[in-house]
Amino acid sequence: MPPLRHLVLALAALASLAAAALPAGAAPAERRIALVIGNGAYPGGALPTAANDAGLVAQTLQAAGFDVVGARDLDEDSLRRTLRDFTDKAAAAGPDTVAFLYLSGSGLQLANEAYFAPVDARIETASDVPLRTLRISDYVSRLAALPLKARFVVLDAARASPFHLKGDPLAGGLPLMEAEPGSLIATNAAPGTVGPAETGPYGAYALALVEMIREGGLAPAALFERVRLRVAETTRGAEVPWSASRIAAPFVFLEREAGAPSLAGFEPPRKPLGEIGAREAYAACLARDTLPAYEEFTAAYPRDPLAKRVRAIIAARREALTWRTSAMADTPEAYWSYLGRYPRGPHAWDARRRLSAFAAALAPPPDYRALAYDVPPPPPDEIVYVERPALVLDDPVYALPPPPVVFLPPRPVVLVELAPPPPPPVAYLLPVPAYVPVPTYVVAPPAVVAPPNPVLFHNLHAPVAAGPELHGAPPGGAGLAPVAGAAVGAAIGAAAARVALPPALARKAELPPGAPGQIPRRDGPSPGPIPGTPAAPLAGPLAGPAAGPAALRPSLPGQIAPAAGPRPAPNPAQALPGAGGTPLPAVAGRPGLPIAPADGRAGLNQIPPAAGRAGTQAGMPPPVNHPGTTPPPGSAAGVPQGPAAGVLQGPAAGLTQGVRPPVTPLRPVQPLRSAQPQRMPPGARPTLPPQAGPPPSMPPRLAQPQPRMAPQRMAQPPRPAGRAPQADDALRRMRMDQAIRQQAQQAQAQAQARQRGEAQQMMQRQQQQMQDAMRRQQAQAMRQPQMAAPRPQPMAPRPMPQMPRPAPHGPGPGHGCGHPGGPPCR
Repeated sequence: MPPLRHLVLALAALASLAAAALPAGAAPAERRIALVIGNGAYPGGALPTAANDAGLVAQTLQAAGFDVVGARDLDEDSLRRTLRDFTDKAAAAGPDTVAFLYLSGSGLQLANEAYFAPVDARIETASDVPLRTLRISDYVSRLAALPLKARFVVLDAARASPFHLKGDPLAGGLPLMEAEPGSLIATNAAPGTVGPAETGPYGAYALALVEMIREGGLAPAALFERVRLRVAETTRGAEVPWSASRIAAPFVFLEREAGAPSLAGFEPPRKPLGEIGAREAYAACLARDTLPAYEEFTAAYPRDPLAKRVRAIIAARREALTWRTSAMADTPEAYWSYLGRYPRGPHAWDARRRLSAFAAALAPPPDYRALAYDVPPPPPDEIVYVERPALVLDDPVYALPPPPVVFLPPRPVVLVELAPPPPPPVAYLLPVPAYVPVPTYVVAPPAVVAPPNPVLFHNLHAPVAAGPELHGAPPGGAGLAPVAGAAVGAAIGAAAARVALPPALARKAELPPGAPGQIPRRDGPSPGPIPGTPAAPLAGPLAGPAAGPAALRPSLPGQIAPAAGPRPAPNPAQALPGAGGTPLPAVAGRPGLPIAPADGRAGLNQIPPAAGRAGTQAGMPPPVNHPGTTPPPGSAAGVPQGPAAGVLQGPAAGLTQGVRPPVTPLRPVQPLRSAQPQRMPPGARPTLPPQAGPPPSMPPRLAQPQPRMAPQRMAQPPRPAGRAPQADDALRRMRMDQAIRQQAQQAQAQAQARQRGEAQQMMQRQQQQMQDAMRRQQAQAMRQPQMAAPRPQPMAPRPMPQMPRPAPHGPGPGHGCGHPGGPPCR
């Protein structure tokens, strides 16, 4: 196959050329993805910094080149969908991908499993935990099974529980976990301990994590060691983070350029802890964070005041290791062994629940074999620290001495004075803090692929100017430009730094207003469009009518186009002509109008009072000027009629819509004089005035229905030619507007009633169809047993006895009765 051989040789040559073109030691492209969640709106106790911490971490990861999606205050369904979407995204990312998962909120532990609680979780007993929360190990195992370069799972959730359980308590904090190969798992507090309540706009753990990522050049294990030192220093020993790393691939969040200043601060000692002093030894064992390192410190400095604090940390770690070994064995002997060491330990109730599940007695039998642990039993002076559900290191009951104040160089001032972010305008959206540029000698690794929103990734060292057009810019950051010489700490544009919502929540944001599952919005202007959602509607001349509770849908008949601008409110101090029964002023060419009766009813050609008038007179069609018809006499040709009349011309120009101006009479109003009846002599007949023609005949009754004609305006008497429009024209137009609005309201009500009727009919049809389907299913179910039974064989028809046919009465034709030679007829 010569053609195939030539093709293979050509492909091999192209591959060799491509390999020669690449620089020596070029690393493959590295993609970074992250999911950041901040749950703080728990009904039992809100966490004020959870959402802010998530927004700060998400912003830092964006600057490091991560494709970040995030949200806050997720319910159970949204949280499950979001985590599932993230694991699916990681599965499709490829082997050179780094995945980062950050969860800030309330964490729980049960049966050696860590759980993360959604904001709508209702937990009353221990059995509700696996049903109402999310088990972390499910998603950690899912990520560990994917061919990724590195995986980070950071749980900022070891806090005091906001749930009040009934019955047996739960162990506090988070359990001791083991990192999978190629993974790092970290918690804000050591296993079996909880962090203190936060008082600032950001949590101590999130600020330390952001600070160390911005330092650049730190491997994952070294980065989280410095995070632990910074948090212990900031909280004065009240919170000691924990981490376990098994990442073998080379990885740094950010790099330090050649010639950058070296990292100052803590360096692991090369001498034994007993030779470097208690202060340095405490920092060294805290950085290692292992049980042997803490025991080495207590052995080297048993009388130092810091030894008491170290023994409390040892007590919590020894108990956590003992419980993990028992839970991994998961046998009655293992739980009896744990209760033998810690009868009132944090996990004592977990052990008893597991014994009940095994249907085993709580007390061990005399001949049971105790489980062999890797750690020795706790000494008596440690038991006091593990007799509660969780260890609180700053509890005044323990009276632990304060640790050394300084472990690392001072934190940058821009992070110390970082202002809290403004509240997000949309539910689920993460807050956006003010962006703090990283030092100029810290850069992103060259192999990192730019994320879909690369604004922070391309502007690490300078703020970004966000103009008015930024809110409509695409996610790629079009319209953004670095600002040279801008002051450090200037806030980046909120729309550019905004973290995209997860796909499940972005689909909710695309729902129309009022739809089930639609995301509620805050009052006030929004700083920009939601990432992943359609752009906001146009504003200005191209925008459509504003939506409102009184707006009609375009499909409804009789909808009135809204006015170009806001309609001014009527002036209550200006009385309307004819209101309250007062006579209307006379107009030139027209007689005066009679006064309305005292009972409030309007007389002939009288305008009803404004207080009781809701529409036009009964039985009179509203004056409507249809398009295409000739305006009635007396109306100005240049004055628009109907609801579209926004500006009046002529003498009525400048009139406020909805307010009747006072009319100045052209001549004094003369009162009506009643005519005196004439006296007639008896027997005289009244004489009728002469008529010009025959009396008009009545129109004949229509024999068949005629097509409906469009309503026409009542004929008005002709006015003198060339007369300018008077104020009564404006009144007439206002009455026409009121009639048209009433027609539109009636049409809207009829359309709504028709829609309700159609919906009810549809529901009735669906119910009828469901009932018919159920009846068919029942009939089919009743027929199945009958069809399964053997059918009776049809009986053979019994032959009927053949009766002999009677012989004919006589011979054949020609020989019957009455014929010659035949028998006589009877």
